[in-house]
Amino acid sequence: MNGAVKPVLIVHDEPAEVTRAVVDGGPSTVQEALEVGAGLVTLEPYVGKGRTADLWEALATLGARDLALARAIEPHLDAVTILDQAGQRSERTDRFGVFAAEGPGVRLAATPAGPRWQLDGTKPWCSLAGMLSHALITAWVDDDRRQLFRVDLRQPGVEVEAGAWSALGLREIPSGPVRFDDVMADPVGDPGWYLQRPGFAWGGISVAACWFGGAVGIGRRLLEAARRRSADDQLLMMHLGAVDARLAEARCMLADAAARIDAASPTAQGDAGDLLAQRVRSTVARSCEAVIRHVGHALGPGPLANDAEHAKQVADLELYVRQHHAERDDASQGRRVRGADDPW
Repeated sequence: MNGAVKPVLIVHDEPAEVTRAVVDGGPSTVQEALEVGAGLVTLEPYVGKGRTADLWEALATLGARDLALARAIEPHLDAVTILDQAGQRSERTDRFGVFAAEGPGVRLAATPAGPRWQLDGTKPWCSLAGMLSHALITAWVDDDRRQLFRVDLRQPGVEVEAGAWSALGLREIPSGPVRFDDVMADPVGDPGWYLQRPGFAWGGISVAACWFGGAVGIGRRLLEAARRRSADDQLLMMHLGAVDARLAEARCMLADAAARIDAASPTAQGDAGDLLAQRVRSTVARSCEAVIRHVGHALGPGPLANDAEHAKQVADLELYVRQHHAERDDASQGRRVRGADDPW
């Protein structure tokens, strides 16, 4: 990975404050990205507070350089937004993750322990747990309800299970189970608040901004190749034009969503906000898949076999974009559209 960080802009003509901090920080490793992310707290980069487009441009900028950098920093920025919504703050030195996934055969339980709570059990899919200082973690408070907790991961009783991550993509972002034994935690909101809070779905669009950046990075590889060849190469120009169209679709969806969210539009709140997030994620995910396909068809196996940076970017994006659950998410979106008033 060489050269300066090149910004990916969605609505601005020049990098705004958050994106500029990312460009100037120039991270090239996951550890450096986490340090840059921690420093952004002073800029209050919260979704829905007027800097949403700038935040998503920062994530896309990192994603275009190396998708692992964006994947590392996005949960931290999601966490500080959640804490802001809950009336809490993070420190400049904190490095947060958000662990809210569930999995078969494991369960994390929370029980009252005086003014605090005690966590016991196993949480799956805990990305970068061994490199973080804190995490926001959902745990079961009874048979039916989960609650969000703020946890210092440096406590005794926190055990990161090594060796569970076998992915070829995002190899720098191990996501495995963490065992908690008598670990103290502090509540963030009441039971159910994490999923019900305004803006829960907006965090999913932040992830899509990372995907978009990854697709831009892959598309730039095709653009570089096209500029070295003749404009008379019709097939190459067709693939480049298709990539441009798909990236433009994704960019427009992100720009529109950022404007609606920061304007507190009714179309970004409640059920309408959930549908907005589904539309953006679906559009961006399909754009990513199309970019991978067009670039692969245009350039053939050479870059995948001989260009380590390009091969990594493709593998990273193919894995990361699977956080969109394809036809299952389409079906969920269809049900939401069916129940919406005049969705079109």
